[in-house]
Amino acid sequence: MTAPTVAPFGTWTSPITARDVAAGSHPVSGARYVGDEVWWLELRGSEGGRYGVFRSGADGEPEAVLPAPWNARSRVHEYGGGAWTPAPGGALAFVEFSDQRIHLLRPGAADPQPLTPSGTGDRYADLGIHGDHLVAVRERHDGGRVSRDIVLVPLDGSGAGDGDAVVSVVAGSDFLAYPRFSPDGTRLAWIAWDHPRMPWDGTELRVGEVRDGRVSDWRSLVGGPEESVLQPEWDGEDDLLVITDRTGWWNLHRASLDGRLTPVLAQERETGGPLWNLGKPWYLRPDDDDLALVTTHGSDRLELVPAGGGAARVLDLPLTTIDLLDARPGRLLLDGGSAALLSGIRELDLATGALTDIRLDYDDLPAADLLPLAEERTFPGPREVHAVVYPPRNPAFEAPDGELPPYVAFVHGGPTTRTTASVNLVFAYYTSRGIGVIDVNYGGSTGYGRAYRERLRGQWGVVDVEDVVTAVTGLAGAGLADPRRLAIEGGSAGGWTVLSALTRTDVFACGVSLYGVADLTALAEDTHDFESRYTDGLVGPLPEAQALYDERSPLSHIDGLDCPVLLLQGLDDPVVPPAQSERFRDGLIAKGIPHAYLAFEGESHGFRKVETRVRVREAALSFYGQVFGFEPAGVPVLDLWRPQAE
Repeated sequence: MTAPTVAPFGTWTSPITARDVAAGSHPVSGARYVGDEVWWLELRGSEGGRYGVFRSGADGEPEAVLPAPWNARSRVHEYGGGAWTPAPGGALAFVEFSDQRIHLLRPGAADPQPLTPSGTGDRYADLGIHGDHLVAVRERHDGGRVSRDIVLVPLDGSGAGDGDAVVSVVAGSDFLAYPRFSPDGTRLAWIAWDHPRMPWDGTELRVGEVRDGRVSDWRSLVGGPEESVLQPEWDGEDDLLVITDRTGWWNLHRASLDGRLTPVLAQERETGGPLWNLGKPWYLRPDDDDLALVTTHGSDRLELVPAGGGAARVLDLPLTTIDLLDARPGRLLLDGGSAALLSGIRELDLATGALTDIRLDYDDLPAADLLPLAEERTFPGPREVHAVVYPPRNPAFEAPDGELPPYVAFVHGGPTTRTTASVNLVFAYYTSRGIGVIDVNYGGSTGYGRAYRERLRGQWGVVDVEDVVTAVTGLAGAGLADPRRLAIEGGSAGGWTVLSALTRTDVFACGVSLYGVADLTALAEDTHDFESRYTDGLVGPLPEAQALYDERSPLSHIDGLDCPVLLLQGLDDPVVPPAQSERFRDGLIAKGIPHAYLAFEGESHGFRKVETRVRVREAALSFYGQVFGFEPAGVPVLDLWRPQAE
């Protein structure tokens, strides 16, 4: 065995290229059983970033159910969800991204048939089947006004030319989700909430009587302004299963129409999460006897609970991240992985515990010894902070004695979401070159109960920054990271934390912001409807909190910035418009701060094209090398703007 080469951290050569990270990835999600087949949704970066529906072909390779150029992607809430569903007769109903109309692709047909009218600007999501109709959440844009309702769309295509054939079943709130008809079709259950609440703040379970295809009257069964309710499912004609966090943890309950609410599984673990994408299940019923639930405290586990009541059974699986997708007797479809097991769609045999790969997020992985080992850690500080640490790892190299590695702190978006230990080739791209990664679940993250996520209430730009600082300084204080070579990287709300940390602390040597928020007031005024009142809870309502918005915004504190910044922005971003990054760039120029601003045509909120993702990763690596004092091998040098000498 060849002895490792001694070389400084950051200069290690790695076979993992930016193209491996970008082009080798085809993230999969949303699988469903369709007869004897499994269909799934897959992002194809090599096809312009479209989402196609696929199944396994005769040779085991993916075969397109929905071929290019069709793109199954909804813009409801701008994050979509439930953009496709199997339909009777082996057909596929889906929302086409380019026009947001629902289409139906029948077996053997050359092209899909539209089911909803053209030219309306309506959007659809959360698709399901109800007899000879689709049931969906519809989002209507009328000038500057946005409204939503639950609709029935005929599968025979009569709604394509006559908008009146698309029936509005119920409205009456700013947001609706999870439309569920009772088994006999006489009642509808759904989740509703209104501005300024977000769905993790407060929602209601509503149930209404259905007459002539419309809800005639309804009442609220569970929920309110301070209780988040999710995923109602009928359990007979007079009971519903529903998730609520009234105990401080999202747990599964049974709700009777007479108002009784009984826990199915009560514990200090979460069955539920932030409803960024519509239609997401956290529990399924594989048979009449059992319920399958994902429960979370940082990492996930799968539990089976007798439907009639009784003790839960934790399944011993090699997965720490689990998303449930679909069920049939004795089997579950799930999307899961761990720090040692690549994420993707797998089928679980409940009798044997065997997992069968259906389609994974990558076709090929680097050698196992090039992947970082994940370490879940908790850092003490003003508040306890959870994080996952990925130290540098490459068997061909070791650092000189006494040298500490640089580290990049990754900050997830949302901010109401979370990170888990996983096989992440972006992280491996860094760690195999001698750059450590720490992925932080700052206060506001989900997966640790309502109190942990409400740490951020009114404190965005304060608690998130303090918690990331606690994690990285804890790492450095333990002698595991070079305190002079700490960086911070994040997108969207994570980009806000990046810019806030750089302008309000001196902990980081540099930062990378992907479509990050720089101006709170502009965000509240310019962003899309779903998040237009999000900052009410994160900071405060306008205009009362205007002074606080100004004080918190990174743009207000550029004078406190003295380190380089890399800004990355999609020019078609409706969530965080390009003006945010551009105004921050102008401030960097005025202050004379070295920086780079890369803008990408045709990219929205989250980069999907292979070419973009390659450019982003190589640019970030070159940027870190220039700041940390090493020259990364094999990547183009990023041109940093620097003030001209007088």
